[in-house]
Amino acid sequence: MEHPRRLSAAFVQTITTPGRYGDGRGGFGLSLLVKDTTTGRVSRSWSQRFRADGQLFQIGLGSFPKVTLSEARKRALANSRIAEAGGNPRRQPNATPTFEQSMERAISVLRPGWKSEKTERQLRYLLGEYAVPEIGKKPIDSIMPADVLAFLSPLAMTKPSTAKKLRTQLSQVFKWSIAQGLRSDNPADSNISAGLPRLATKDHHKALPFGQVADALKTIRGSGAWLGTKLAFEFLVLTAGRSGEVRAATWDEIDLDNATWTIPAARMKSSREHRVPLSGAALAVLESARQLSDGSGLVFPSSTGRALTDSTISKLLRENGVKAVPHGFRSSFRDWAASANIPRQTAEASLAHVVGDATEAAYLRSDLFELRRGAMESWSRFLTLNIDS
Repeated sequence: MEHPRRLSAAFVQTITTPGRYGDGRGGFGLSLLVKDTTTGRVSRSWSQRFRADGQLFQIGLGSFPKVTLSEARKRALANSRIAEAGGNPRRQPNATPTFEQSMERAISVLRPGWKSEKTERQLRYLLGEYAVPEIGKKPIDSIMPADVLAFLSPLAMTKPSTAKKLRTQLSQVFKWSIAQGLRSDNPADSNISAGLPRLATKDHHKALPFGQVADALKTIRGSGAWLGTKLAFEFLVLTAGRSGEVRAATWDEIDLDNATWTIPAARMKSSREHRVPLSGAALAVLESARQLSDGSGLVFPSSTGRALTDSTISKLLRENGVKAVPHGFRSSFRDWAASANIPRQTAEASLAHVVGDATEAAYLRSDLFELRRGAMESWSRFLTLNIDS
């Protein structure tokens, strides 16, 4: 469709070609941004470019069709009058929110989809620690990639993993602002990677060679730590489970008769229910854990009767000289499985990983439960033999 000299209601309604379309001379800097979305649809949002305080600014005016062409022109005219009078439209009561205000609004939108309060705590901590002091008071539509790089790049040089998480959280806020028609781009997206050379560094969880795992179990068994913490660690190793899954395990998830632990979808990273076959050694751990029953329903309660915190098992390992983190024992299991010629699909399914691409996953509908039961029995035998030797 040919771009008219000045926007028309029909053009705005029907244009699907991505790009920025100005409202021509006399449009007070008004433009329509057309973008493809991930859902295959087209988004249309309004923005205005104007000069105030001796600088050029771009401010979001909302999205179409919520804001019509007529309404966008009225807003652009009002902003132009404010700027001509020596004011700055961004500072008006209905102006674009700051980054900090946008963060709060984004959190309120995203919160219902988060599995736990921990997600919000982490987001607030990282953004509050690194982003808010630098860009918190800036209008969301005035933040440039250079503003993000100013604090993200130094962090990437010293804490690449933290910088990677922070960039993801920044993107969540900017994506919210794009959806609201407040800006048209994401200054924390992949385009700034060139200024963050170390963000590509992949942090691996510290793990022990599988031949040293039995010694770690022996060390923890002999420690003076709280029994619930020790048993939780041993159960984590024997099941190759994630720390959060083990710490929040409840007795109603355990089927002792069928030697099965069923983790509900709500507690799984993949949001899919996962069955874990329990080896004889894992069942023995559960038998020892019965003495901890306190009415909470937790299999491994803390000494205060609450769920163990995410740092408890890490601290246990650190204080006893075990040079690994809880998640690293999943890697130890995976390396052992490869050495023991356990089929890849069985090993990956034991870790609750999605096997292969979408096509392979579609054909592989079984969770390989009985094969996994054999693998977990072999893993526990391997550990028991080395502990007793």
